[in-house]
Amino acid sequence: MLSRRSLVFAAVAATAGFVVPSLATETKTFVQKAFAEAQKAGKPIFVGVHASWCPTCKAQDPILGELMAAPKFKDLAYFVIDFDGQKDAVKLLGVRVQSTLIAFKGEKETGRSVGDTNRSSIAALLEKTL
Repeated sequence: MLSRRSLVFAAVAATAGFVVPSLATETKTFVQKAFAEAQKAGKPIFVGVHASWCPTCKAQDPILGELMAAPKFKDLAYFVIDFDGQKDAVKLLGVRVQSTLIAFKGEKETGRSVGDTNRSSIAALLEKTL
């Protein structure tokens, strides 16, 4: 049961703008065939390797949501790899730990970061896809 205090806090948070913006970019679960097709088409691609239990991954999510809401990323292909459940994809991309972010321009990897929760450096990595 919600207390009066919980309801007041929720109302204040909603009116104060504590809402994560929706992605302009469609998030897709990593499938090797779809990834390869996006690469061959020369699309800007961003890959996030996440784990549901990872606090760093959880910190990256709202930052990515805010940044990818920008119109300039509307054509970006964003693939998410489950670190625990998609070991073949993890191995394919040479990922060693969760919270890895990888930028591509078509078939060329243009940048990679691990464990980064700094908004400006994540934004700089995203820019490398364009």
